[in-house]
Amino acid sequence: MEQKDDLDLILDHAKQRAEAICEMNQQIWSFAEPGYREFKSSKALEDALEKEGFTLERGISGMQTAFRATYGSGRPVIGITGEYDALPGLSQKKGAAVKEPADGNAFGHGCGHCALGAGAFGAALLVRDWLAESGTSGTIILFGTPAEETGYGKVFLARQHVFDKLDMLFTWHPADRNSAMAGRLVGNLCARFDFEGISSHAALSPELGRSALDACELMNSGVNYLREHIISQARVHYAYLDAGGKAPNVVQSHASLLYFVRAPKTAQCREILNRVNDCAKGAALMTGTRVHMKIVGGLSDLIPNETAQQILSDAFLKTGAADYDEEDYAVAREFLAILPEEKRKEIVKQGAAANHVSAERFEKEPLLKAITPFDRRAMNVSVPVSTDVGDVSYIVPQAQLTAATCIPGTAMHTWQHTAMVGTGIGGKAAVAAARAIAYACTVVYRNPAVCDKAKQELLAETGGIYQCPIPDDVTPDDVVTD
Repeated sequence: MEQKDDLDLILDHAKQRAEAICEMNQQIWSFAEPGYREFKSSKALEDALEKEGFTLERGISGMQTAFRATYGSGRPVIGITGEYDALPGLSQKKGAAVKEPADGNAFGHGCGHCALGAGAFGAALLVRDWLAESGTSGTIILFGTPAEETGYGKVFLARQHVFDKLDMLFTWHPADRNSAMAGRLVGNLCARFDFEGISSHAALSPELGRSALDACELMNSGVNYLREHIISQARVHYAYLDAGGKAPNVVQSHASLLYFVRAPKTAQCREILNRVNDCAKGAALMTGTRVHMKIVGGLSDLIPNETAQQILSDAFLKTGAADYDEEDYAVAREFLAILPEEKRKEIVKQGAAANHVSAERFEKEPLLKAITPFDRRAMNVSVPVSTDVGDVSYIVPQAQLTAATCIPGTAMHTWQHTAMVGTGIGGKAAVAAARAIAYACTVVYRNPAVCDKAKQELLAETGGIYQCPIPDDVTPDDVVTD
């Protein structure tokens, strides 16, 4: 009997594990828990991994819903990250193409982290199966990483050196297409500004008051002028946390703002935030108030790694996109049908071209099967979104892929995506991501020298320096969450 190669082994194991992966997606989707409170989601993953022979460390780095699951021994040591937090206000019934929140929970998986966690879980299982069957030396570690959306979970893990001993790391993210993620995601710093003034009667004795709300308004005005004098790729946005109360006839003695600063490099974020802080100090001086700034969160820019990304992209091309069935296409057709006619026509046209099928065929099967391969030129493109995977990318060579969990043109962080990712579409995409990541791991285990090459590329980028964007005195309890 002819011995199967690694690709065939991974594909065989993926078929055997598909039901468990899809079921995990369903479970996490139904829990829909916010960051740092993903108690049911993390437990489901932990318990399932423990049953499969993984060594579990729960509640790592002081986060109850963070974990490390390890299988195997020796090098290379490969990490996989899995997320499972949901978003507020995105509750939606599974598969429903009309807005209809699910009963009893305001949160929903609008960014698809249910599938992300399930796919990472599946990849770890497939690698475990392959290591056991092949007898190859190597270690796989699945990191359960909470609160990506609002709580910077991986940043706190990175600050505690959790990823330091890895040789390579793979992950993925739900999207409307299948591709290698090669762009450079931007850094992000989040700072709170608390102004303290003096209250007084706004009509009888306004001269005795010192308005913290006035200070906030002046600060915002100053930052609006500052925007003209920072790099064009940067973004500065804010929200009121405290407007000083609801009584206009009382001079506001307290008011607070939350500012986000995004820029291609984290060092640029720090420089811009210092200038934003100068605007706050000036506003306090003008109003006779006091201001205190505290950085309460932050993400490093993401560094793509050419070697790791090429390995993962090649693996995805070999293992293939999701194996959708007619039930999945029926759900997809409902969401395609509710789009405005012009948008629907454009999506069908582009989708048909990508899948190399007729427009009529794509209307019947409106999910992307095509995989966009890695293009190293994309490594120079700055994408104006942030992720806490960026902090991991400063420590270990990493690569990511996207798999289609919805029809083309669906935005993340929407109820539409919540509805689709909770169906078989999300589950099958998770299976596709799992087998691609698992096969990429086998390539690394068979060729350990690629780890050294990837690490040299990373060293050339960072000089071996990682500076956590969140100060040492800030804990997960301090970050702003919904």
